[in-house]
Amino acid sequence: MTRSLMITGGAGFIGVNFVYHWANRHPEDRIVVLDALTYAGNRASLTPLEQSGRIAFVAGDICDAALVAKVMADHAVDTIVHFAAESHVDRSITGPDAFIRTNIEGTHSLLAAARQAWLTGAGRDHRFHHVSTDEVYGSLDLGDSAFSEMTRYEPNSPYSASKAASDHLVRAYQHTYGLQVTISNCSNNYGPYHFPEKLIPLCLTRILDGGAIPVYGDGSNIRDWLYVEDHARGIASILESGTPGEVYNIGGHNEWANLDIVNLLCRVMDDRFTQTPELTARFPNAPQASGNRSESLVQFVTDRAGHDWRYAIDASKIEQELGFVPDETFGTGLAKTVDWYLANEAWWRPLLERAAAR
Repeated sequence: MTRSLMITGGAGFIGVNFVYHWANRHPEDRIVVLDALTYAGNRASLTPLEQSGRIAFVAGDICDAALVAKVMADHAVDTIVHFAAESHVDRSITGPDAFIRTNIEGTHSLLAAARQAWLTGAGRDHRFHHVSTDEVYGSLDLGDSAFSEMTRYEPNSPYSASKAASDHLVRAYQHTYGLQVTISNCSNNYGPYHFPEKLIPLCLTRILDGGAIPVYGDGSNIRDWLYVEDHARGIASILESGTPGEVYNIGGHNEWANLDIVNLLCRVMDDRFTQTPELTARFPNAPQASGNRSESLVQFVTDRAGHDWRYAIDASKIEQELGFVPDETFGTGLAKTVDWYLANEAWWRPLLERAAAR
């Protein structure tokens, strides 16, 4: 079956990895990426696919209903994979308005356009896949069972509340209008093209530049981590074999306390500098260039307001129904991530410079 996909937020971290995954796996399909290119979107990430003509790119806002309708008509879109979202919890605390607009109003704009395009007249085969987060489920204590698809929603930040609202809108459009939708709720991702404000790329780039590595509170907060290519594979399996109207949790079975993640990254980076002495010339501000260790950069900072303590995903449904399991262990995925950032300074360096200039 040949598809025509519109991938929203396809210039962002998870979106761009999915675009590459789908384009490589389904070269016969048409792909248009719609992205507003906010601070976290980077069109340059898609340059090879654009230059080869394998995708089309449209710079635009998902809240622009007329633009969304035009893109869907121009490209005969029959599948939407919706990544576009404001996603940084800290930013949602200091400026929640953008999260309400993009995550709720933007999702509704897409749903309304999809309903108009796909359900009027004779209708057409279609799929609307909505990418969400495990944060909609709230926070777990140490002995609590992992989040399942039946876990009650209890979002605790403006970000997670906005994503919970968008999940409910997607479900409502399926129940009320018959739109063929699927939803996935995923654990923390890591890997290539990750904007360096998030924990793992922040640690990597801070080590390379000799900057402080901030750790909230005592670093005991726990997250479940999934390599981003595995997330892309999970979404693809839902599009290919998932049941419309269903929700699928995608997780890595890989819980780590934040401080343990930071300490592991410090050890990995120390080993890289030992194994590759020329790194000290490339990154003269790194602690290893002065005979120090990465852990010397760790600084504990005041905890984030309303900081959820633990997330964990029960991914048994997608495993049992669709046969999806992650390919990468945390060790192999982290090694690939470190190698990618060392090899792609030209990608992340401009992002840091742009952030410093703001």
